[in-house]
Amino acid sequence: MERREMLGVIGLGAAGLLATGRNAEADDANRFKYSSQLDKTHVDCLDACTASAAACNEASHHCWMQLEKGSTDKEHHAHAHHMTADCAAMCAVSAALVARQSPLMDAQCNACAEACRRCAEECEKGQSNAPIMKDCARLCRECEKTCREMVRAMGGRSSAPR
Repeated sequence: MERREMLGVIGLGAAGLLATGRNAEADDANRFKYSSQLDKTHVDCLDACTASAAACNEASHHCWMQLEKGSTDKEHHAHAHHMTADCAAMCAVSAALVARQSPLMDAQCNACAEACRRCAEECEKGQSNAPIMKDCARLCRECEKTCREMVRAMGGRSSAPR
């Protein structure tokens, strides 16, 4: 291959990469989106539970690291570590049950709302100004709200087909 041809191929390849990069950026915002068959109440609850579970898991790790470092606020971090780990599990189960419209999702969403309320309270205690603790409390409050709205929308019982 002559030098001129090689430069042309390289130029075309680079132009292709730039074009693909622009498309990738546009696709990035939608990479986790899908065509849900759920109504807005279900989707809001599912999204809130998923976000809360992630934040709780990160906050749990943060508290564990603080304990490992010998934090002066050991009691708070120990309680928060336990509460965030439990809340993350509750949120994950709620998200799964809501997504598949389980006949048990009303009971689980009630329990999840309570777990989120208690987790948010624990995350707001202590001397920590860590952003993850603030985010965890905020997302837990939102999850509590959407879980309660889900249960209200179901009339206190499941809306899943029998």
